[in-house]
Amino acid sequence: MGGPHFNRRTFLTSLSVAGGATIAGLPAVARADPARDAVAGQDSYSETWESVNQHPPAPEWFQDAKFGIYFHWGVFSVPAFGNEWYGRFMYGEGTSENLHHRNVYGDPSEWPYHNFIDGARNQAGDWRQFAPRLSSVGGAFDPDEWAQLFVDAGATFAGPVAEHHDGYSMWDSAVNEWNSVAKGPHLDLLRLHADAIRGRGLKLLVAMHHAYNYTGFYSHVSPQSDPSLRKLYGQLDSEAGNQLWYDKLREVVDGYQPDIIWQDFNLNRVEEARRLAFLAHYYNRAVAGDREVVATYKDGFNRLGQLYDYERGGPADLEIPYWLTDDSISSSSWCYTVGIGYYSLEQMLHSLIDRVSKNGNMLLNIAPMADGTIPSGQRAILLAMGDYLRRFGESIYATRAWSVYGEGPTKMGGDAFTTPRAGTAEDIRFTRDKAGTVLYATVLGWPGGTLNIATPASVRINLRSLRSLQLLDSIAGTYVDLPARTQDRGGLRITMPSDEAPFSAPAYVVKLTFSGPIPHPRTSTDSPLPVSVYRDVDYAGGASLGVGAYTAEQLRVLGIDLRSISSLRVAAGYQVTGFANENFTGREWTFTADRGNLRGTGGNDAIASVRVRFNPVAYVRITNVTNDLVLDGGDDAAAGSSPTQSTWDGGARRQWRIVDLGTGYHRIENRANGLVIDGGGRTDSGALAQQTPWNGATTQQWQITDHAGGRYHITNRAIGLVLDSGGHVPPGSPLKQWPAETSPNLQWTVTAA
Repeated sequence: MGGPHFNRRTFLTSLSVAGGATIAGLPAVARADPARDAVAGQDSYSETWESVNQHPPAPEWFQDAKFGIYFHWGVFSVPAFGNEWYGRFMYGEGTSENLHHRNVYGDPSEWPYHNFIDGARNQAGDWRQFAPRLSSVGGAFDPDEWAQLFVDAGATFAGPVAEHHDGYSMWDSAVNEWNSVAKGPHLDLLRLHADAIRGRGLKLLVAMHHAYNYTGFYSHVSPQSDPSLRKLYGQLDSEAGNQLWYDKLREVVDGYQPDIIWQDFNLNRVEEARRLAFLAHYYNRAVAGDREVVATYKDGFNRLGQLYDYERGGPADLEIPYWLTDDSISSSSWCYTVGIGYYSLEQMLHSLIDRVSKNGNMLLNIAPMADGTIPSGQRAILLAMGDYLRRFGESIYATRAWSVYGEGPTKMGGDAFTTPRAGTAEDIRFTRDKAGTVLYATVLGWPGGTLNIATPASVRINLRSLRSLQLLDSIAGTYVDLPARTQDRGGLRITMPSDEAPFSAPAYVVKLTFSGPIPHPRTSTDSPLPVSVYRDVDYAGGASLGVGAYTAEQLRVLGIDLRSISSLRVAAGYQVTGFANENFTGREWTFTADRGNLRGTGGNDAIASVRVRFNPVAYVRITNVTNDLVLDGGDDAAAGSSPTQSTWDGGARRQWRIVDLGTGYHRIENRANGLVIDGGGRTDSGALAQQTPWNGATTQQWQITDHAGGRYHITNRAIGLVLDSGGHVPPGSPLKQWPAETSPNLQWTVTAA
């Protein structure tokens, strides 16, 4: 037994240090060069995509952190019924919330949602108000006790939902009188949380959901005559609503300096200039304070300078670039409700392990009661997760994804809104240390007397450099040597200490230590992704890439070492550009077809970073995932007409050029009529797309995002809606637009014409 001890407290302390602090207490790991983990940032940022996209979306401290906690706690916690959207649904005639509200409080027109803020008596005469009291004055709310619970749970970043869709700000706001200092508890709740969380050495996350406040949340509320109520209920005009969205964020950035600003959906409905102003301001304030920050999104930003968040889910496989999921401890609600149920410890912990293995972090939501009590059922799950992470945290914190995420029968993730699943003793998830010499195999149950790991089979990996095998013991920093093992075509078979588990744990970790770099497995590149790059000539030892940009570190995660690319495959309709330097600078090589040997091109063993794009001179067909129909522009379509959907026949009217504009957006031009797809000016769900002559307007520009394995969302720059087939529609049906969601109706493939 033996080995370095993982000191999590030291790790947390070092995370709280700004700039280039050394990560202390880690198991024999040298700090990586930040350029290997993200694109180098700028000294200042301007309000353009070209500028903010240079910001590192996932700084090294964030990739080290892995696990965070936030909480839906606010006005919606008072009714404790339905979910956190109570303020919307109570106004919907016939909904369960509406019926409950009428029975308990009265007609919503006479007992409105803002009564929960100002305080009022219900039908039974009981006072109802969001007004938690601090424990120091006899109440149940103790922000320091909350922060300690987060530390005990193993979180490394944490923070509140500072404003939900309901328009109530949990800070001392000068731009919104509906705030927790002016109304309700008369406390600056964000300040209390921020001080307590940072006082425990955690990074501060602030979650903002306010884009939906004025873009639809209160759509069932009748028009208000009072200007203040119009503000609360999202009834300001577009200009004022957009400005208030920005002003609230600026207050949070300037007043509380969050390390992470997490934002919910409908950012694509916020005016683009305000989105850019926020990002530039946030990043510039971070530069001035010598801090590295993270801005997350579900829509409206991009993966170049911001971090994508999957709600309640994650990818089915390893995904580049780095990502985040926010999940909840309950399946029924994000806020506390009477009778709330919880996922099991195994569902939550195994999901965390799975997400880390796939190159992501997990943000877990809890649901405190209105008075500030955190229910015992939630505490139990958090403390059990913390117990595991204290014992086995070296396989989680400050690790990186390996080129294979795992193996076993239990499939987790695949998109947003996928239920967390507990694994089995046949399921294994891999992580590695940052030096790339230690591989952790986490088994999601005790495997018995023999552990078989199929991935390192003799036909895939040469294990001559394997120096030791150890089981992480029940006390952090202690190990059980596993000297007996065999490797054959079926995998690596390891003799475990006993048939029965020697100690109780929700998962078990085997540590494989190599004398040099962990050998890469020989991988299959039978993939729907358009490009594959290979370490050897003649397409051997490769990884598949979707449309996007890949730094040297991201390629390394996929098993492609620095300047090792020797051959590549490029699907028709796409192009790949290699760069001599690690972050898309230096000499360039562009390829639009397969090359079995890069010798003679100058690019052999010279490419350090890669961009995959659509080939701007090639014509493609754009096919809907649900109905298998393709976009059809028509032969003699008039300007303003809608594209339709048709069965593919090879005709020019069904062929399109996708031209990268160099800003993260594209124009999509029809071969037969020369018109481009235009989102038009309407922002309502179901609005028809149009075709118009190209003039450079933002309504003609589209962000094309690989949503899952070569399935794209095509999002309009001006209105934020995505192209929608409408589902199983007949040929000839028009092309619609819809808010982004996970339906395959909104997903498209792009293949050569």
